[in-house]
Amino acid sequence: MRADQEVLSPLEASRLLMAVAAKRDRAAFAVLFAFYAPRLKAFLRRSGMTASVAEDVAQETMLLVWKKASYFDPARAGASTWIFTIARNARIDRLRRDGRPAAIAEALDPSDQPDEPVSGEQAMIAAEREERVRTAIALLPPEQADILKKSFFGEETQSEIAYTTGIPLGTVKSRVRLALGRLRQILDDLK
Repeated sequence: MRADQEVLSPLEASRLLMAVAAKRDRAAFAVLFAFYAPRLKAFLRRSGMTASVAEDVAQETMLLVWKKASYFDPARAGASTWIFTIARNARIDRLRRDGRPAAIAEALDPSDQPDEPVSGEQAMIAAEREERVRTAIALLPPEQADILKKSFFGEETQSEIAYTTGIPLGTVKSRVRLALGRLRQILDDLK
């Protein structure tokens, strides 16, 4: 892939990140840097940082990506998720260094807090619901089930799915819409 390409597939990003981890591959890192650095800077600017601070934090993030590449586990998260999590944490670290407690409080995501303990009854209900969804997905046509799994469980965008599968974006969108409609119908029938 060329460094100036607009789309870097999740699979390619993971492969490049693993090459950095395994071989300290500078060419792979250059592609990752060219793709992610501008996106990180835009992400950080949207979070309220000035252009120069966002540039600094994006650079720090990519340096951490280089140093910590061996910690990347594609089974736990996609490369984008992993890299943007590093950026988010670098942003919080910068706010702490700058002594901005109000901004730190805003930067913290409530989803970072541990969940309340789940009761046995809640666990049983969740397991039953999960089983119903698995059964319903198994009843979908394979092409719809595959795209639904990639979209919701693989957390891929519809554009990424279109790119990785070679299917037109309109077809991906249609399959997701049809799959969700069919899934709703199947789940209603399974009640």
